[in-house]
Amino acid sequence: MLLIVPALIFTACKKDDNNNPDPQLGTLKLSMNNLAPSETGEQYEGWIVVNGTPKSSGTFTVNANGDLSQTSFVLNPDDLAMASDFVLSIEPMPDGDPAPSAIKILGGSFSGNSASATVAHPAALGNDFMNIMGEYILATPTTATMDDGKSGVWFLDASDGSAGLDLPELPSGWKYEGWAVINGMPVSSGTFSMVDMMDDSAPYSGTDDGGPPFPGEDFIMNAPSGLMFPTDLSEGVVVISIEPSPDNSTNPFAFKPLVGHVPANAEVHKTYEMMDNVGGSFPSGTVSR
Repeated sequence: MLLIVPALIFTACKKDDNNNPDPQLGTLKLSMNNLAPSETGEQYEGWIVVNGTPKSSGTFTVNANGDLSQTSFVLNPDDLAMASDFVLSIEPMPDGDPAPSAIKILGGSFSGNSASATVAHPAALGNDFMNIMGEYILATPTTATMDDGKSGVWFLDASDGSAGLDLPELPSGWKYEGWAVINGMPVSSGTFSMVDMMDDSAPYSGTDDGGPPFPGEDFIMNAPSGLMFPTDLSEGVVVISIEPSPDNSTNPFAFKPLVGHVPANAEVHKTYEMMDNVGGSFPSGTVSR
């Protein structure tokens, strides 16, 4: 699934026969950055919060180029004037529920006639992700074979056996997910909520032994079509993403806070650092009225 944020502008949008503004209508305009293309069966929906109640400002989709299908929405001007916040959610299409879903990706509070929409808004992820950290090792603890160590990735610090990730707790409706990009194909290492516990699945790991109590995966068996396991993750990429939960896509979502480029001469059981990718993948925007 996945981002770019619009700007909201409150203006009169229709005039009568005497060229006077129609007081019954107002226009909400969106201008956004890094909004992910819409998945099949999904749409974005904007909401203005009026006296604590969310009111839909309209739905739109985003194409592969990041273009919004609609950027201008006709709304009640009184609601626009009283709105305290703007929130952007991801909704099913068609959507039989008039309330916002739990998947809220951006929000911003109006200050006068403008608001900055970010993931840090309490209605979205509630955190700016400015103090995150990531480390990983290559290892295959679930197999007794000694020559396949570069076919697994685990998010831990080999120096002391501690958690390799420092990430904030996510709100309801979201989970972290690890990925290894193998021959250009992203392969999940599992979703998780806690950085010091095993993740939610191990479809590719071996059966000789259990893995450590951290997120990670050995890519040993049940390889996806087009790949062969065991593999060698050298010169590949490992990623931590933030995913909607439940998630209807098998690909990484647009939120990728941590990325690690595996060295060509990578060593087994050596700790490697991940890069902060918040600025490169998170959406943001300006809302004006």
